Amino acid sequence: MEQYVGSVTRGINNIYTVVDGEKSYLCRIKGKQLSSVTNEYNPLAVGDRVSFVITGTSEGLILDRLERTNCFQRWNIKGNSNQTVVANMDMIVCVCSADSPPFRPRFIDRVIACSFDVEVMIVMNKSDILLTEDEFERFSLYHKLGYTIRGVSAITGDGLPEFVELLKGKTVAFIGQSGVGKSTLINRILDVDQRIGDISEKYNRGKHTTNYSLLIKGPDFTLVDTPGVREIFVPHGDPQRIANSFPEFTEPSKICSYDHCLHNDEPDCEVKRLVEEGKIHHDRYESYLRMLASLDDKAPQWMGKSDQSRERYRNMDKHEQEEY
Repeated sequence: MEQYVGSVTRGINNIYTVVDGEKSYLCRIKGKQLSSVTNEYNPLAVGDRVSFVITGTSEGLILDRLERTNCFQRWNIKGNSNQTVVANMDMIVCVCSADSPPFRPRFIDRVIACSFDVEVMIVMNKSDILLTEDEFERFSLYHKLGYTIRGVSAITGDGLPEFVELLKGKTVAFIGQSGVGKSTLINRILDVDQRIGDISEKYNRGKHTTNYSLLIKGPDFTLVDTPGVREIFVPHGDPQRIANSFPEFTEPSKICSYDHCLHNDEPDCEVKRLVEEGKIHHDRYESYLRMLASLDDKAPQWMGKSDQSRERYRNMDKHEQEEY
């Protein structure tokens, strides 16, 4: 049978929508498993390129997943494995909010750490609500570190034209906590009807309304709406990848006493010295240490245990553990 190549635009219950040109097919994986994919929660994600054969008018079988150029990947607790949310994106847009749910910069730090080989933009929705001085400083820090940041309001439309200009010609995935307004932004930008939800008054957190990632075509760009989450966990793998997601560590790490220094327990670490001198933001460094602590706690079999970071995690209360 002739083989074709298409892109995954949706996946529900192991049935994937694969688009090739103007045609779309509902496909299952041939043999239920891809031989090239192991130790992953889900073999395919929205944005993946796949080879497939056509078995009916609008049906097919997926044979293999083509190599990814990049991905957004997180740790799935229930599945006890890494889960790729989207792949082959031109940009990840981390959507946060000024309030309801509150601004959580450590969540943004983890979104960046989960984004492999792909540009990240940080968008503050509900920008008509003022940040505190400390929150504004933390948000502005991302710009100083080289990230594009924008303030928008999906309700009033403030900042949206400038934001949309940055999306043109790109395939972009929106990532964020439940309730920050990802779907509302997409509805406003594309004039579609993605489900939106309310905020839990008890916890000041969003309620899940998007249940699966969905690729939506726009006039000049393509958006992927992803399910909102309350917490996000960095994936298992080389801890050096987490260190590399902190650009302020890059230059100093070259003169640390150890090659591939993790800036944690190692003596004479230049990063730790710069944190003490206030040249690296203390909360960013704490955010980084908590990511390392989460890796120690979850995967001692593939990295040396760090007594300091593991003890730091275990001494956290429940709210602090949610922040790691």
